[in-house]
Amino acid sequence: MGTLGLKLSPQGCTIEHLRAVWRIADEAGFDHLWAFDHLNPIFADARGDVFEGMTLLAAMAEATSRVRIGLLVTGNTSRHPGVLAKMATTIDHLSGGRLEFAVGASGAEAEHTMLGIPFPAAGERVRRLGEALTVCRKLWTEDSVSFDGQYYSLHEATQNPKPLQHPYPRIWVGGAGEQLTLRVVAEHADVWNVIGPVEDVIRKGAVLNEHCSAIGRDPSTIKRSVQPRLDPADPTAVIDLLLAYYDAGFTENVVYIPPVENPVQIAEIVADQVLPALVDRRS
Repeated sequence: MGTLGLKLSPQGCTIEHLRAVWRIADEAGFDHLWAFDHLNPIFADARGDVFEGMTLLAAMAEATSRVRIGLLVTGNTSRHPGVLAKMATTIDHLSGGRLEFAVGASGAEAEHTMLGIPFPAAGERVRRLGEALTVCRKLWTEDSVSFDGQYYSLHEATQNPKPLQHPYPRIWVGGAGEQLTLRVVAEHADVWNVIGPVEDVIRKGAVLNEHCSAIGRDPSTIKRSVQPRLDPADPTAVIDLLLAYYDAGFTENVVYIPPVENPVQIAEIVADQVLPALVDRRS
């Protein structure tokens, strides 16, 4: 029927909380485990605590042994794609080939302006994302890469070793923009991740199918993913919602733990109540 992941954003929590949730995800049988990639908390006080995503992924690789790991999603504008590809390869090796490579066009303007990082207009950010994914794939599969793009240039660039996963980790693209982002999904993604009500993501999925048709790609080769937030007071609600998403063809789904004082307790609720219900349905 599909897979189920668990996501704890590394904001407003401690390293001990993160490690405990990672352990639950690894031992309870979740298929994948996620953090996010932000330099400030989101939907909260921007001065609050938050940990950096890619370095956390390296720790997740060492702290777990079975579950697949990733960031929903990595912000493309924060790193040159050559640097990001090398970091991803390193994490793929550290994890024994368990990395899920999920990327988005970036949307947190304040994180960029406070550090003087350029934050182009939305259309350019999406075009940069597509070009960056081309660069990553070339570096992962070719011995020497020379590339003269609109935004990135490489001259006889080499990256070794290559990822453990052949030809490279599964690529997830997050976003919902119908004209540009879904075109990037069609061109590059193995998995599309989106947020929204069931009827909205079904409609956007139809738009993705049109983009696939335009480039001659079978839309069934792109798996689909959502990440609903758990209401700790009503775990049944997220079970029902996940079943509706699964029935709509969204199979690589992630339960998002909301910012709470004790995220470990919430992870245990997902492991004890939500995961078994979905496993029963899948079987």
